[in-house]
Amino acid sequence: MPPSADHIRATAEAYLTRHPSEREGLAALFDALTGEDDPTSRKTFPTHVTCSAIVIDSGSRVLHIQHNATGKALVPGGHNEPGDQDLPGAALRELFEETGIPHDAVIPLPGFETVPLDIDVHGIAANAAKGEPAHQHVDFRWVFLLRSHTR
Repeated sequence: MPPSADHIRATAEAYLTRHPSEREGLAALFDALTGEDDPTSRKTFPTHVTCSAIVIDSGSRVLHIQHNATGKALVPGGHNEPGDQDLPGAALRELFEETGIPHDAVIPLPGFETVPLDIDVHGIAANAAKGEPAHQHVDFRWVFLLRSHTR
């Protein structure tokens, strides 16, 4: 079962407690949460939720990967899947799918266990090949520290 609208709303409200000036910028998210369609489905238009994993190593470097469709260097992330239980879990699944880094190789940055570092709203161009109109992603960006492994 994908993350519920209640979980998404509670997570966004926790984020807005830290960043109250961003409420207006998240209006599209709250509109999507009042609709009947699953806000985490990639087929929900004009707005749906995505999740990303910001991974920081012991040298304070941030992991980026080359996005196949755009060629841009981005943090790992993407669309939610029906089996995702919550938003941070979706980010961890995307991290593993895109990099092979397992969820037990990272820990949430202290203070960000249940609140994302950032929620970014950005436009996605129409894609006729996928039958997708122009739409918006509301990307919940979760921050993790890469664990040090000793042998």
